[in-house]
Amino acid sequence: MAAIPTTPSSSTGFGDANAVASLRHKAATDPKGAVREAAKQFESLFMQQLLKTMRENSTSEDPFGNEGSKLGTELLDAQWSTKMAGQPGSLSDIIAKQLERNMGLTPGPIPKTDGANAPVVDPRAEPRKIGIPQQAAADFVQRNQAAAKAAEAATGIPAEFMVSQAALETGWGKKEIRNADGSSAHNLFGIKAGASWKGATTDVVTTEYSHGVARKVVQKFRSYASAAESFADYAKLMKDSPRYAGVVNAGADAKGFAKGLQKAGYATDPAYADKLSRVINTTLRLQRSVTT
Repeated sequence: MAAIPTTPSSSTGFGDANAVASLRHKAATDPKGAVREAAKQFESLFMQQLLKTMRENSTSEDPFGNEGSKLGTELLDAQWSTKMAGQPGSLSDIIAKQLERNMGLTPGPIPKTDGANAPVVDPRAEPRKIGIPQQAAADFVQRNQAAAKAAEAATGIPAEFMVSQAALETGWGKKEIRNADGSSAHNLFGIKAGASWKGATTDVVTTEYSHGVARKVVQKFRSYASAAESFADYAKLMKDSPRYAGVVNAGADAKGFAKGLQKAGYATDPAYADKLSRVINTTLRLQRSVTT
């Protein structure tokens, strides 16, 4: 027979070493999911403590109460708290949103990127460490920096903006388009293969929006030999197509770049510009984190 837990904390997750290890692993692969789970567990602990305090301050006592009934009550409170935690509009929602902001997972307003408003770097400041949830994103930015700089030289579009768009399209590299054999197509910008494309292609199930309604369709996408080729092809598309003249002319205006892409019909997602603006803000913050 399994041993009966002596404290209700074992049902919350924080008292379980396996649950903590699982949460750490999830933080590396699904940062937002890990934040939500941690917030839910914090709320559960808070509710248990609140119930315990209310019972201790109660003026009435159970005349038939004993250690067994007390333990049963605590376990019942733990189960009830765990079940109720994480409901829409609950305390865990507030905790999760604050944690996401602190960890850079939910960016705030887009900072100005022109020279007059560029952040001042103090050379005497100690480098700040990047937390686990941001590390994968920081690695993605660093990995594609050289290719993005080459694309910037060709188009004038800031490298950070293009890296951010690649991050949005691929989920920071975690959801890259794959070839039929499972290898990466290195298509970091979700560029489809039209009739004029003579290179390799791959068929992918993707989400398209028609009149604001999302639907799954199979589309043919371009396939590249490397991420550098993807950036180079994207730069050529931006530079040579009159359709994206407004995007190129946006210069260092992050919001203008994002809105220009949506206006030009780069993506059918009606929220594409807002999503891209938030990712650009995250990229800029990550870069400041490793330089200050």
